[in-house]
Amino acid sequence: MAAAAITAIACAAPAANATSPSSTASATSATHGQHGGNRHHASALPHFDHVVIVMDENHEQGQIIGSPDAPYINSLAKGGANFTQSYAITHPSQPNYLALFSGSTQGVTSDACPQSFSADNLGNQLRTANLSFTGYSEDIPSAGSSTCTSGDYARKHVPWSNFTDLPQSEVSLPYTSFPSDSTGYAKLPTVSWVVPNLQDDMHDGTVAQGDTWLKNNIDGYAQWAKANNSLLIVTFDEDDSAGANQIPTLFYGAHVAAGDDSTKINHYTVLRTLEDMYGLPALGSAAGETAIGDCWD
Repeated sequence: MAAAAITAIACAAPAANATSPSSTASATSATHGQHGGNRHHASALPHFDHVVIVMDENHEQGQIIGSPDAPYINSLAKGGANFTQSYAITHPSQPNYLALFSGSTQGVTSDACPQSFSADNLGNQLRTANLSFTGYSEDIPSAGSSTCTSGDYARKHVPWSNFTDLPQSEVSLPYTSFPSDSTGYAKLPTVSWVVPNLQDDMHDGTVAQGDTWLKNNIDGYAQWAKANNSLLIVTFDEDDSAGANQIPTLFYGAHVAAGDDSTKINHYTVLRTLEDMYGLPALGSAAGETAIGDCWD
């Protein structure tokens, strides 16, 4: 199942071996990627107060970017960084979620539930560094629930639920706990991950339905982020085996220069970028990637 990612990026990757422990990460290179228009090449990754990730499902890039059924996502792509060469890792859905969260598919090749891992992961990295992480899942039965399915809730799309080093009652919350105003946005964790239910993430519902859900539920944060040193990442898990596993991915918010970028990225690249932003060690396959560095203004 492909996680649809909206990408509006003009970011390229900085020079290889960018492993600075600094929260402002490594210097960028103007030699990577093909950018539309005039690009400003920032010297370091921003250190965002808040990042919100939304991962949608099972659509390739061409089904979303430019689609009349996804006007909101396309508005984010136009106003943010749109990655035109963004790819998932594999099929089906679950290993892609694990890849972005932990730098590895953890050997998972199916959507089987439950899974359990003792490996390190982005949530634990952030918490260990005195930062914070919370996942917000639509229709999860209760905070910290280990249920595999419940109505339109699916644990296979909730990667943190599988890691034993995370206190599930603290990091795995219902979407109803996600804030809806500026006061609440300012109190968000360092990194949040929002999981729409199977109807609203385009898995079972339509593109139009998922696009409307994003507009109604995430746009408040997206617009607030632009003026408050924060970032929204919209991406998709995979393309549902329909093609080359090319997915939408976009960054929208403060310090993001709008435009397209043809630099090839994947879920591990996004993880590496987040880790470099906060001075965290690169996990697993993220260590072989270079942080996205040329989309910042």
